[in-house]
Amino acid sequence: MAPYESDDAVGAAHEGAARDGAPRSGRRKAARYAVPVAVVGVAAATIGLVPALADSGDPDLPKITAQQLIDKMAKSDVQQLSGTVKITTDLGLPDLGGLEDGLLSGSGHGGSGDGSSADPRSRLTELATGMHTLRVAADGPDRQKVSLLERGAEYSLIHDGKDVWGYDSKSNEVYHSTAAGSGRERRAEPPATPGDFAEEALKAVDDTTSVTVDGTAQVAGRDAYKLLIRPRQSGTTVGAISIAVDAKTWTPLKFTLTPRSGGAAVVDAGFTQVSFARPAASTFDFTPPKGAKVTEEKDAAARTPAPKHDEDLAGGLGGLDVLGKGWTSVATVDTGAKGGLPTGSQGGDLGGFLGSLGDPVSGKFGKGTVFSTRLVNALITDDGKVYAGLVTKETLVKAADAGK
Repeated sequence: MAPYESDDAVGAAHEGAARDGAPRSGRRKAARYAVPVAVVGVAAATIGLVPALADSGDPDLPKITAQQLIDKMAKSDVQQLSGTVKITTDLGLPDLGGLEDGLLSGSGHGGSGDGSSADPRSRLTELATGMHTLRVAADGPDRQKVSLLERGAEYSLIHDGKDVWGYDSKSNEVYHSTAAGSGRERRAEPPATPGDFAEEALKAVDDTTSVTVDGTAQVAGRDAYKLLIRPRQSGTTVGAISIAVDAKTWTPLKFTLTPRSGGAAVVDAGFTQVSFARPAASTFDFTPPKGAKVTEEKDAAARTPAPKHDEDLAGGLGGLDVLGKGWTSVATVDTGAKGGLPTGSQGGDLGGFLGSLGDPVSGKFGKGTVFSTRLVNALITDDGKVYAGLVTKETLVKAADAGK
């Protein structure tokens, strides 16, 4: 099927939009760094309720423009759903013999928070790599459940009112936290619906972005439109973001992020089965099993609430600044750690090991090392500065030079 008409009013490039990938001069607070980096952050840490594998066949649906589709998504108010989600994440990380799992989740499953293997802050980072199957359910802003299915075991995260329970069946450990707020005001856990993930991606839509309706698809047996988001700028590692949107409820059913370098998707996540009927109330009931070790979250009231907007997220990142615009924006922070990678008695062989995983570079900024994945690249300079973004190695070097 030929692509539907593009909507030039959405993401139309301004005359002065940057197209060469070079960061613009000057510094500004990171009010837009979550755009589009939020796409990756949510994909890696909170993709649990986001859709992945489309069925064959393209349904014949009425024509719709990108602006109309976005408007319908914005007005959608789906409160109940349940289903099965499959997610594949392939950042192209090097094979470290399992070390990368420990780096992502602290010291294994119990490496963060209060040391419980049921702590969601450690377990949900597992979604940053590999293939996973999840069961999801939602009944309004105060009731959600995500279950990560493993071989012979299951990890579940249940939000029921003021209570959040994490349960690891393998270790028979329970993690419990409470919060005075509810719904979006207290949500520091995964999003309640697939629309939350698509919402983050749509924040990247500006004058540096092209948005079109790219035909139709079937996902989990449901007819859907395909919304296609493409950066207009060169210098970014992002090729395209495709969101399959249900043609009846206007709920996102599938999310795919492909790199500009080609090959398999970096993130491919979607429903293989979905229902928009209200889940049974018992779905969200939880009582710690007999003999389970229960860990109560300490100082729950003092935890930093989840940011509501890009500006809040950026403001919470401390001294983070941004160079450039849109998809080629580069975040930079001065760590104060002179000498670059750790070496000597304190760093041992860690500096040499990390250095072997990166590429040495130099420029006006001096010397440094670039660490690359298929999507996110980071430059650590010898004078302790870090530059990172969804950009190519060349764009990072330009950003570092411009930041001097």
